[in-house]
Amino acid sequence: MRGALRAAAAAVLLAAGTVTAATAPPAHAAGPAPAAASDPTRTPASPAYTVTLASDATGTVWNGHESVTFTNASATPLTEVYLRLWDNAHGDCPGTTPITVTGVTGGTAGDLTVDCTALEVTLPAPLGRGGSATVGFDLGITVPSGADRFGHDGAFAFLGNALPVLALRDAAGWHLDPYTDNGEAFYSSAADFSVTLDHPSKLLVPATGTSVDTPGAAGRTVTRATASQVRDFAWAAGPFSEVSGTSPGGVKVDVYAVSGIGTADSSRMLSTAESAIDAHAARFGAYPYGEVDAVLDNDFWFGGMEYPGFVLDLVDPTALTHELAHQWWYGIVGDDEYNSPWLDEAFADYATDLALGRSGNGCWNDVSWAAPDERITDSMAYWDAHPYRYSTVVYGYGKCALHDLRRLLGDTAMSRLLRDYARSHWYGVSTTAEFKAAAQAVAGTDLTSFWTAHRIAG
Repeated sequence: MRGALRAAAAAVLLAAGTVTAATAPPAHAAGPAPAAASDPTRTPASPAYTVTLASDATGTVWNGHESVTFTNASATPLTEVYLRLWDNAHGDCPGTTPITVTGVTGGTAGDLTVDCTALEVTLPAPLGRGGSATVGFDLGITVPSGADRFGHDGAFAFLGNALPVLALRDAAGWHLDPYTDNGEAFYSSAADFSVTLDHPSKLLVPATGTSVDTPGAAGRTVTRATASQVRDFAWAAGPFSEVSGTSPGGVKVDVYAVSGIGTADSSRMLSTAESAIDAHAARFGAYPYGEVDAVLDNDFWFGGMEYPGFVLDLVDPTALTHELAHQWWYGIVGDDEYNSPWLDEAFADYATDLALGRSGNGCWNDVSWAAPDERITDSMAYWDAHPYRYSTVVYGYGKCALHDLRRLLGDTAMSRLLRDYARSHWYGVSTTAEFKAAAQAVAGTDLTSFWTAHRIAG
């Protein structure tokens, strides 16, 4: 996945670590678009999620409660918020959905829209700038069969994007883009999560954040995970094997593997993770989350998928290096993944090349644009319509453009640009226009022709 889930055949991915679906993903019913806001401020802001869930004996069914407290950072009042129930894209809308939200408090729930992945909650009264509110609800999760970012492979369950999170509103209005299986559509604020997971003791539960296990009822364990300034929360559950270590830079690394993956492969991936997390930190700023979990399953149909402090991966060092780069490019430095996927995928693949000592020489061999208006900066709407072009252009041509920018600016200036850019967008959101402006500020020449030649618009 990419980072994103799925990009297009690993063979064409160069250093990416993503695989593509065999066919284009199905169309999604988006419903009427909400009215745009005039204020460009991103809101709701400073969300804090509190979640308590208990699983069945298999770790594939979870039930409990979730609440989120948030503020309105915008001058435009909030009259409603939207919960994104991303994993309902895996269900049968409007029939059976794997994510159920009931008993909403703090507002009035509307109907599910956007292929059952968005739920409007009307607030009791308009929330002005600086005001805070809390929305709570009962939550049910049923993990479908399949080795996927949300799915279970036999006894091993993977719960990516399973927790509902708040949609963002900005100058474009509410971002209610459809789910995409070809990449990602996620766009959220950095948030705090406090998640309590009650599960059978026979199941290990790697998760985003820092976890503490305590005894629960007979035969059960309570895992309490906390994470600060993360854009999502993911976990897995199963009888994993585990190897652990600490990078030279002090980051705790845990590698969990499904049955069939031996200790040698797990240890090799542990070494890769320890090296990669420090390499990325040296270039873009210290890793802020303390630890990272890597969950391995060679049945995944994609190369890898990242979440804050938590990645899913094949036994593939290049893919793991790529997913760990996403801890910075989308995790720490966020972006609108549906409308600007290059801002995390191309940057993560460029970071992967640097970590693996690849110079990008020969990047543009056999380059071929599929259409006169095809661009590196196209949205997932374009890539879902042209799925076999996604990894070639966004990952491949995207990282090649960044290598070219490095050659134009010089290694030192490019390194400083990315480190400073990450620092200035730490826990914030990157846009193409802001990155272009930052690059222009350190360049000794007008970059207009560079962006045009590399088909980077915005």
